[in-house]
Amino acid sequence: MSELPLEAYYDLTQVGEIAVSPDGTRAAFTTAESDPDADESVSSLFVVPTDGSRDPHRLTRVSGASSPTWSPDGGRLAFLAARDEDSDLRVGREEEENEEEEEDDEEDAESNGPGGGNGDEEPKSQVWAFDLALGGDARQITDFAEGVREFDWAPDGERIGVTARDPTDAESAYLDERRDGGPVETERVQHKLDGVGYLDTVTSYLFVVGEDAVLGDDAADADSARKLEDAYGRGAFEGLSGLQPDWGESGEIAFVSYRGDDPDSTLATDVFTVSPDGGDAKRITDGDLNCNAPTWSPSGDRIAFAAGDAENWCIPTEARVWDGEKHVSVTGDLDRTLARGSSFEWVDDGTFYTLVGDEARTRVLRCDATGADWERTFEAQGDDRAVAGLSIGGDTAALGLSHPSEGHDPYAVPVDDLGADEEPDSLTRLAAVNADLTAEYEMPEVRRVTFENDGWEISGVLYHPPEYEPGESDPAPTVCAIHGGPVSYDEPVFSFAHAVLTSRGYLVFRPNYRGGSSFGRQFCETLHGQWGTVEASDIAAGIDNLVDRGWTDPDRVFGYGFSYGGIAQGFLVTQYPDLFTAAAPEHGIYDLRSAYGTDDSHVWMENEYGFPWENPEDIDASSAITDVGNVETPLLVAAGGQDWRCPPSQSEQLYVAAQQAGADCRLVVYEDEHHNIGDPDRAIHRLEEVTAWYRRHDPETSDPNADDPHGRDADEE
Repeated sequence: MSELPLEAYYDLTQVGEIAVSPDGTRAAFTTAESDPDADESVSSLFVVPTDGSRDPHRLTRVSGASSPTWSPDGGRLAFLAARDEDSDLRVGREEEENEEEEEDDEEDAESNGPGGGNGDEEPKSQVWAFDLALGGDARQITDFAEGVREFDWAPDGERIGVTARDPTDAESAYLDERRDGGPVETERVQHKLDGVGYLDTVTSYLFVVGEDAVLGDDAADADSARKLEDAYGRGAFEGLSGLQPDWGESGEIAFVSYRGDDPDSTLATDVFTVSPDGGDAKRITDGDLNCNAPTWSPSGDRIAFAAGDAENWCIPTEARVWDGEKHVSVTGDLDRTLARGSSFEWVDDGTFYTLVGDEARTRVLRCDATGADWERTFEAQGDDRAVAGLSIGGDTAALGLSHPSEGHDPYAVPVDDLGADEEPDSLTRLAAVNADLTAEYEMPEVRRVTFENDGWEISGVLYHPPEYEPGESDPAPTVCAIHGGPVSYDEPVFSFAHAVLTSRGYLVFRPNYRGGSSFGRQFCETLHGQWGTVEASDIAAGIDNLVDRGWTDPDRVFGYGFSYGGIAQGFLVTQYPDLFTAAAPEHGIYDLRSAYGTDDSHVWMENEYGFPWENPEDIDASSAITDVGNVETPLLVAAGGQDWRCPPSQSEQLYVAAQQAGADCRLVVYEDEHHNIGDPDRAIHRLEEVTAWYRRHDPETSDPNADDPHGRDADEE
């Protein structure tokens, strides 16, 4: 079996958003690819017929292209991008022997045109649109100084509603000072957000962009667009979640915001409606929910939206519908949470489809808008692939389907066939974006496993090399990969990292521990306010179960996980010091007390534990640093220097404390990274570090330094 080389990451294509045209005949989708020379991810926007009659056509390749949205007549396709012009970046590691390099002898000129940079300033995200009937490049529709965050078409196709920041003169002066290196000055409790930066007081508003910009040649800005004064954003996480505008057939725009007295100390958001002509916004929810994704029905008589509990994230997020007078629960009795990023896809005024997390499967759910009924559909999904995105237009549904060995690609199927018990012949694969990669290298096989712990049935997903036969092959080295959240779940997906590990002979075990979602409120709440208890027990029990089956070598078990996956490893190495041969906690929190106020999540902590000075015992009990003296496991600790969800100081605390406790430790900090795995070089380096750390401490490895990413001997560090 040949190992999947880490450099093959440059050839990886990752499918993002999918949007079906109103008549259902075409689908647009985004992808992310790598430019190894610039060390950045580059987005592309494709269009493909939903009958699969032609290969996808690439419309653009540019940094940050997102949010493909069809005009109501399907003739134009708008999207967000920060671009001066279409990029000619080389993507992947394509052969260049036959490519001629073009020399540009002209000096680079500063771009002061619409959406362009001013000197060294990066272009801001703006709305662009392709006219698919006329052809040609995308035309810029907006030119807001602070960029555009989100948008939606008006039903007439002649206007667009956008969300944009609109600073006052004083705020503009402060922003200029900050860009020139001035100090952060704030009185906000929610003073920063991961991936956004330090927050200011600038308000985001809804603006209506008129037909001169949408149909003409003049890009709209804050002066030429109509600002809806009472449609503004507010809330602790508004800088990440936005206003989420949806322009309905009724003529009004739905959006989310918060109007209470404590916007930085609550997760509550409400659904509002407002006229595109201005005037007062109308609140249609009650101020005690965390509302998202408001979506009008075809006639504009109803709004479907996601509603979570504003204080207890273990209560499943449900679909609710407002009928013009009141809002009712549609999925409240399901006891399952809407899947992350779920949309509401109306097929008529009484029916919509959405996605729900159900026993570690993202399922398609058909819902009666009156709340009378719901039905799980698309049994053709099976147990070995995940649904990652759903869009419906006309009589066609498009889905992202992710399979461990086949890849993650867009598919289309008639809406009527979503209810088929078996995979229908009409299910059409629209692209195979990683066909070369999956053909050249062996991808993992997958199976689900279950085991008992503390009277609960716990499940997990096991990836393994194709030649490995569970129960027949010799026990294998195993990587225990722990999901983040913790309110989340694992299901079989296509993953480059999984393939890297299985191609090197590892099993990859992903346990769905208590505290996660998709198994109901009680399953989730067992961990609420008591981190480091049931999840650690479930994970350890799962590994013991694989050992008892004869699948896993107990002397070769390795920890792996990001965010709460790193947090959980902190508990495991302090409570079960003999469980892991080596562990690699990434971007975690290990001391809740010192995390408070240094991360961007003080509201979550207050909701779960209260204030640190009011509940110190439970907070310390839920902090792995309290028991760090027990650590014997070699730790590779990784962090992002700009991670404000799980600050790097947390990883530094664990690293220093574990070192002083006598454990073999290594610290890796990616100084410019947030709470994510960002640039391609960083993604590859991360896998170099992890695989080298496992080999270094694997008792079966004859030369534990053979795979050191920097060629150093262990005693040199």
